[in-house]
Amino acid sequence: MSLDELFLNGEEKMEKALEQLNREFKTVRTGRANPNILDRVNVEYYGAPTPIRQMAQVTVQDGTTLVIAPFDKSILKEVEKALTKAELGVMPNNDGIVIRMIFPPLTEEKRKEITKDVKKFGEESKVAIRNIRRDMTDALKKLEKSENLPEDVVKDNQDKIQKLTDKYTGKIEAMVSEKEKEVLTV
Repeated sequence: MSLDELFLNGEEKMEKALEQLNREFKTVRTGRANPNILDRVNVEYYGAPTPIRQMAQVTVQDGTTLVIAPFDKSILKEVEKALTKAELGVMPNNDGIVIRMIFPPLTEEKRKEITKDVKKFGEESKVAIRNIRRDMTDALKKLEKSENLPEDVVKDNQDKIQKLTDKYTGKIEAMVSEKEKEVLTV
């Protein structure tokens, strides 16, 4: 492994950590109905857990209501059960044709609770970034031994690794504060 490969791999992994944080944020409930909140919900369909969004059309109605229309109407009850079990904070209403989920406005208390989750997701991403930094530093030490790299080259690259870590940590902090703002906006 060369120094270029080391940095390329490290940055790629850090980018993936940001993508994961973004996926986590999509499932966080804000004041509006968002189909992404269903991403973690699976329904038993012919013996296999299947994501709701693969088996139903999900639309947002008037900003506060999610309408879930399964392609196969015979699984309405299973979809309703899965939604109830997922504990999304909203009860599904089954009218025999579609399932509606009406998202009431969030209370101040609930918004603060959600921002704690947002911060937790951000912290987990920072931990992932720091773990990648540690792996990169370990790989640099191995390179130093195997290729007899000069001490100043190692020091420069350690600084470069730290700058890369700081850059991604800053991006995470920006994403967290943006999401907090979105959650706290009434």
